[in-house]
Amino acid sequence: MRRAVSIFVLLASGVTAAALPFTVQGRVEAGAPQAQTQSAEVKIDNFSFTPASITIAVGTTVTWTNRDDIPHTVVSDDKVFKSKVLDTDEKFAYTFSKPGTYPYFCSVHPKMTGKVVVQ
Repeated sequence: MRRAVSIFVLLASGVTAAALPFTVQGRVEAGAPQAQTQSAEVKIDNFSFTPASITIAVGTTVTWTNRDDIPHTVVSDDKVFKSKVLDTDEKFAYTFSKPGTYPYFCSVHPKMTGKVVVQ
């Protein structure tokens, strides 16, 4: 099934027409394929990040979840990303848009370290 989409509405919302899959009639296909978002998870528990090192693709979102009974943070060594203090069961997520190696630590407990490798 197709539905018409006003170009004005798209432009007002910041979406450009070039970014949308159009049919010849200028309509958006309702079931058009969309880019898959990749994700990865890191648990914070027992004063450690698990896994301590992960390798992901560019565009992947990593979510850290604090499973400890005490607060922790997630801060990259070069300050590319920095969470607020996370209480038990709170989460922090960051999407990696550039390849590289991103070492990180807990600013409350600096001996807690981890690494994200983005390829």
